[in-house]
Amino acid sequence: MSGRIGARTLSTIALGALFLVSGIPAALAAPQSPPGHFEDVIALPDGFQPEGIAIGPGGTAYVGSLADGDVYVFDVRTGEEITTLEGPGTPSVGLKIDNRDRLFIAGGPTGEARVVDAATGELLQSYTLTDAPTFVNDVVVTRDAAWFTDSQQAQLYKLPIGQDGALPEPDAIEVVPLSGDWVQQPGFNANGIAETPNRQALLVIQSSTGFLFRVDPETGVATVVDLGGVVLANGDGLLVVGRTLYVVQNQLNTVAVIRLNAAGTSGELVDQRTDPDFQVPTTIARFGNGLYLPNARFDTPPTPDTAYSVVRIDR
Repeated sequence: MSGRIGARTLSTIALGALFLVSGIPAALAAPQSPPGHFEDVIALPDGFQPEGIAIGPGGTAYVGSLADGDVYVFDVRTGEEITTLEGPGTPSVGLKIDNRDRLFIAGGPTGEARVVDAATGELLQSYTLTDAPTFVNDVVVTRDAAWFTDSQQAQLYKLPIGQDGALPEPDAIEVVPLSGDWVQQPGFNANGIAETPNRQALLVIQSSTGFLFRVDPETGVATVVDLGGVVLANGDGLLVVGRTLYVVQNQLNTVAVIRLNAAGTSGELVDQRTDPDFQVPTTIARFGNGLYLPNARFDTPPTPDTAYSVVRIDR
């Protein structure tokens, strides 16, 4: 979704209209680099078409490809490639890493989700979430489940995770319809997803309206988060750090910074961040004092030679 001198902070205005906890596999340990040094713009392979990003605490980052599902793995300090995990030939959209070094990956129009070994790319389990027209977009991993959004259907998908970390069987998917304040709209709907600061509920952004919702994970009842009239147009990836919510507004090349209450029922827009190197960023992950956003360049027709990158800005 940059520690950079050129990063700019916009004045706070009201618009009118996935925190990662993980250990890093030894095989993917990030190379050593000078203390305090971080690259501001990290080049991805030409033609890669990035969307989702996840970062482990050791500074190893994972970016998924919409083109073929590959996952590019690199060191956030140097920008150097560590490895590339081979994809299935279908899109990898949102992705998150858990504390067992497993990547949970949303499959977009395939209606699938998959879980792979973050070190080897080995497929650990795959799930057919729906057979209907769909776009499985983003994922958050909580203490007991992985939750996936669907941008074309008013429902979330829950993959229960056992206390010992056991993945569910392929037929154990729970479909949770969205209700309450949620009204399905034309175009893209549920997109980015995160936990509330108190970890009792989910936050989901509806891209077509710019509304942020708090969703009860037991019932699917969605309530609009009171942001004092602020609408988060083009909302995409979400990241919660403490009580701060970062919302990527992709086509606006902006990250909205919101101070939430613990329950995630209300919040205040306190900042808007942009950077001259943003080119339609989609998702966002944190490492230390940096925020990392892949440039999806949705306004540029993709070709095998199209250049893509990840941009770092300061928190």
